[in-house]
Amino acid sequence: MDETIINYIKNELIVSSEAIDIDAEDDLLGSGLVDSLGMMKLVSFIEKEFELKIPAQDMVIENFMTVACISDYLKAKVS
Repeated sequence: MDETIINYIKNELIVSSEAIDIDAEDDLLGSGLVDSLGMMKLVSFIEKEFELKIPAQDMVIENFMTVACISDYLKAKVS
C-alpha cells in the first residue's frame, strides 16, 4: 500500500528533474512534496485505486500528513 502511494506521488505529483526519495514518514504538505492541488489529486487516486469514497469529514491533515497516515487510515476503512 505504501509503495503504491509513494510511486504515485513520485511519478504524478512531483515535478522535478532530480530523483526524490520519499519515506512513509515524510510530511507531505509541510515539506512541500505535495501542494493542496496535489493532495486533491492524491485523494482522487486513492479513491480509484482502493475503490472507496473518502468523505469530506475524513479529509483532515491527521489522515493525510504522511504516507504512513494514509495507509493507517485506509487500513481502518477497509477492515
